[in-house]
Amino acid sequence: MAIDHIAQEHELAARIAHLEPNLARQLPAQVLQDFQGAIQTLVNGGIAANAAKVGEKASDFSLPDQIGDAVSLYSVLQRGPAVVVFYRGEWCPYCDLTLRAYQRILPSITALGASLIAISPQTPDSTLTTVEKKELTFSVLSDVGNVVARKYGLVFVTPEAARHPGISAANGDESWELPMPATFIVAQDGTIRLAFVDADWTHRLEPAELLKALESVATNCLKE
Repeated sequence: MAIDHIAQEHELAARIAHLEPNLARQLPAQVLQDFQGAIQTLVNGGIAANAAKVGEKASDFSLPDQIGDAVSLYSVLQRGPAVVVFYRGEWCPYCDLTLRAYQRILPSITALGASLIAISPQTPDSTLTTVEKKELTFSVLSDVGNVVARKYGLVFVTPEAARHPGISAANGDESWELPMPATFIVAQDGTIRLAFVDADWTHRLEPAELLKALESVATNCLKE
């Protein structure tokens, strides 16, 4: 099944590269240095190795969306494959760019018969704010306490150097737990067909790569 890929190959990386000089102008050098140190600590800790992997069955879940309606993964899979995106929160500029980039390719995702779901540990009120500010038209779910993210092996405690009030305010607690940014493609049989997980929260899956992998999943489904 062919589809017109509207995403440029390195679109998201280019936007992130443009973001970082802006952050450097807005934030003190020590804060940026602390962030980089926190990222390196997480990467060196090898936490990404614990995440759900290609070939595994995706854990089902049921979470409230931005208007309070429950959305379950396996119900979504009855309609077609699912793209499941875990993001850190409204306050994260890298998540902001990622959610907006995926919104732009949503017509291509739905044209392939798939659904897009985004999940964060934010409270429902914070999730609604995210949807409204970014004008998102896909399901954005609230995973308070990181219950689902934990099933996918994504949860970590934010290093002290990278903590700021926006995290606890959005999540409604002071656990400082967050999910690693991750993108999964789940086929209709519940099998994970793509797993992009990176402990470095500045690295995200390119929209073009997501569409390419999703097209492959959709094509295989048609053959089966």
